[in-house]
Amino acid sequence: MKLLQVPTANLEERIKEELEENPALEVTEDHEDGLGDETKDEFDSKEEYEEADGSEDEYDNIDISEYVNDGDDEIADYKLRDDNYPDADEDRVMPHRVENSFHDLLLDQLGMLVVDDRTRRIAEQIVGSIDDDGYLRRETASIADDLAFRQNIETSEEEIEGLIKKIQQFDPAGVAARDLQECLLIQLRRKKNGSKSVDMAIDVLTYYFDEFTKKHYDKIQRGLNLDDEQLKEVINQIIKLNPKPGGDVTEVNKAESYVIPDFFITNTGGKLELSLNSKNAPDLRISEGYKEMLKEYDRGSKKDKRQKEAVLFIKQKIDAAKWFIDAIKQRQQTLYNTMHTIMDYQHDFFLTGDETTLRPMILKDIAERTALDISTVSRVANSKFVQTEFGTYRLKFFFSESLSTDSGEEVSTREVKKILSDLIEGESKKKPLSDEKLTELLQDKGYNIARRTVAKYREQLNIPVARLRKEL
Repeated sequence: MKLLQVPTANLEERIKEELEENPALEVTEDHEDGLGDETKDEFDSKEEYEEADGSEDEYDNIDISEYVNDGDDEIADYKLRDDNYPDADEDRVMPHRVENSFHDLLLDQLGMLVVDDRTRRIAEQIVGSIDDDGYLRRETASIADDLAFRQNIETSEEEIEGLIKKIQQFDPAGVAARDLQECLLIQLRRKKNGSKSVDMAIDVLTYYFDEFTKKHYDKIQRGLNLDDEQLKEVINQIIKLNPKPGGDVTEVNKAESYVIPDFFITNTGGKLELSLNSKNAPDLRISEGYKEMLKEYDRGSKKDKRQKEAVLFIKQKIDAAKWFIDAIKQRQQTLYNTMHTIMDYQHDFFLTGDETTLRPMILKDIAERTALDISTVSRVANSKFVQTEFGTYRLKFFFSESLSTDSGEEVSTREVKKILSDLIEGESKKKPLSDEKLTELLQDKGYNIARRTVAKYREQLNIPVARLRKEL
């Protein structure tokens, strides 16, 4: 089950770890350079998973009881080890990327301030309290307590506030703000250059921040005596600001944002073909050298303690290698069977790419067809991706509840969400559709749906209410 959850991107590393830890496991010579291949021929039947790997050999018939119960009271070293846990003294160095972090950038700027050692330590404590998105959400009193208890530095809230004001002058603009309102105001005040629209934007965020976030533009216009053109200028100034000043600084590891598909579905003349990513199907086998060593030891003396430990060690490693090979093959079979069943169930979608053709499908439907446990199907659906000619999708995308139409037909909620999304996308932004109007339009199309259900689907699509979608 653990191997099933391992993403394809990490499976190769997991296999390499096993190869390094177990000398009885090896990759076939013609596949040593193929662990990184991106495609794999289609698995046409289960027989491909059940090819002989050489694990069922003469070594399985070797009786090791003579080694285990030969009257030696000492316990072999391998008996005292638990392979499920690493050795306590194991010193493993994990690789990590090196880059300048957001906090490093702030500390570099802090070094440009001419301050004494005590003030610098207080400022470093403040910088260390800033979140990755650039906000200082820790209370000033809490920072003072941290300095007193951890660094034995007595300070006042006024002194800390003074340093916070200096740090708020650092780049990127808006850093060390306590909330969104302060963050945006810091940025506007820094770009203040006599522009009337900037002054108006500062007034709006200072006195009418809540009204602005809720798009109660009429209240803002009445309160500040602004016409439509002036309000548009204010909005243009504010929407150009950065609500998360720290988010643009930290570099994103592009490799982490790539999706490596676990499956490939191709359409060949109207016939769908499924294939596994080759990283899911490495050619592993048990080392011939280790099997030969076991046979050689078996022919020798069975009274020698060192030979006894050698036999037990080799047998243990061969058994572990056999187990790992079987687990990898079982993983392949589970992945393939699950995806093939999903492909058959959502056949029309994989042919057309039209989301409205998706059928209602829950985990139980696939579990019953594959004779797998629902939890197993869930593990596959939550962590795996399939590449189609219409894009790459997480398997979870294809699962949805059902909704009935006027004709009594069961349709996927995914279909309803797609139509709902299209209706909102095509609406007039000056007069967006309310949830009541959206409900009426969906009911006109034959879907039995309540207003609260429309609101729930809209929220799941991360679409705001009509008032917040309104544009001038």
